[in-house]
Amino acid sequence: MAVMLTAEVYQDDIAVTLANVLATANKRASEMGVDVAESLLTLTQRVVDDALVWRINYGPKEYINRRGGDLVVDVAATSGKVAQVLWGQ
Repeated sequence: MAVMLTAEVYQDDIAVTLANVLATANKRASEMGVDVAESLLTLTQRVVDDALVWRINYGPKEYINRRGGDLVVDVAATSGKVAQVLWGQ
């Protein structure tokens, strides 16, 4: 699902950061066997040790009557590196 981005998007620091963070998290999730396209994604912003971290949660789209099994990938906003990976039970 390729989308052409406008120049306005590239001028938005948060949009560019999120694109990089999401690409990094998607790569890790795929490596761990998660079907990213079939996952319900949630993103949250956190501050850890005075550094901005984005938490991307990969859960099932059909989540009713299901518990656990989510993959959570934390990516540092400034470096774009995976900071932590958590796998739910």
